[in-house]
Amino acid sequence: MATKLVDLVYWRKMRKTGVVFTGLVISLASMFQLSAITVLSHICLGVMSVTFILRLYYKLLELLRWNSGVHPFQSYLDHDSSLTNKETVMVVEEVVLLIAFAWTEIKRLIFIESMIDSIKFVVLLYLLSYVGVQTSGLTLVITAVIVIFSLPLLYKKQQMRIRRMVRAIKAFVKRIKNMCFGLCEAVRPSPAAPPAGAPTPTLTSTPTATPAAKQKAKSK
Repeated sequence: MATKLVDLVYWRKMRKTGVVFTGLVISLASMFQLSAITVLSHICLGVMSVTFILRLYYKLLELLRWNSGVHPFQSYLDHDSSLTNKETVMVVEEVVLLIAFAWTEIKRLIFIESMIDSIKFVVLLYLLSYVGVQTSGLTLVITAVIVIFSLPLLYKKQQMRIRRMVRAIKAFVKRIKNMCFGLCEAVRPSPAAPPAGAPTPTLTSTPTATPAAKQKAKSK
């Protein structure tokens, strides 16, 4: 499933990706005027009108003995899209883990486990409320679909130019970072030197006995 989605997004099958992309954009744009149920019903009716006509045509050819009775959509009917027990368990586990992770993160942010993360979350919510006033959720979904299908194709066609731009941006950020570190080092106060008139402490060393004196003490 993931491989098929990657193939669609990266335009490895141009015709299939074009049909899916065009259908998604038109369907989402139709929801500005119609409800989701109406759009879905019209899509299904349009597809079934085509398949029904083709099925009647092949049935007529079969009655006229011009066809061997082959079903026009037999390849789609024979395609097994069901999940095995192992695949079903894996999908359910992934969904449950995602839900549990999302709930844990939201709980951590709302009940202020980390001040910095909660402040970031508040800023994000404020920005989302501002975006919600300016645009609708459907507009954001359409924009996301266009971006998801356009960025890989753009990167594929302009790969060398994008890499040069990324390297230039990284070098610029690195220069800014080094400049900030240099300013911090220059502004940081140096450690205070002792006053000129203050006596410097000296270490008093205790006299150590020479080996000759030790020898005399032993002989006594």
